[in-house]
Amino acid sequence: MKVLVVYESMFGNTRRVAEAVARAMATTFEVRLEHADAVAPEDVAGVDLLVMGAPTHAWGLPRAGTRRAASSKVVTSGDLVLESGADTKSGVRELLASLHGGELRGWVAAFDTRRRGPGWLTGRASTSIGSALTRLGPRELVAPESFLVDQRDHLIAGEVERAEAWGAMLRHELEHHGATAA
Repeated sequence: MKVLVVYESMFGNTRRVAEAVARAMATTFEVRLEHADAVAPEDVAGVDLLVMGAPTHAWGLPRAGTRRAASSKVVTSGDLVLESGADTKSGVRELLASLHGGELRGWVAAFDTRRRGPGWLTGRASTSIGSALTRLGPRELVAPESFLVDQRDHLIAGEVERAEAWGAMLRHELEHHGATAA
């Protein structure tokens, strides 16, 4: 079975989660890991599972303005490093807008990185991703998942390992449900 893991990342947190998920799934499946700006609608055709993740910005998916704001945070933080092109590349929001549904035939799963706290307070990009993908036809393999960052925008200890465990759970669910989402 084929799995495509797509992400957008500002400071590397969401990329690290995506890499951990892909690593866990690659023990059984053919897995591609791609930044959202490198994925075209036809790239999702024929995948059995599309896993998509983004950081939570202003209670939802990143936009051009929030990406630019994130780049200015690097200057004031002293210890954050901006991913290459993170403030100028298109991301998950734009990729979702380009999908029409005919391309998606398998399962989907969504994740985000966000601050610790209730979702109604912090927002959850993963719920926006999951909703957008399921409106296109496929079913969610599992509920959207959040991986947490601290107040300085660094992944909390243990979140990469939790992402690997989540990837292993996705692998198990996909094996159990098979390639057909219908």
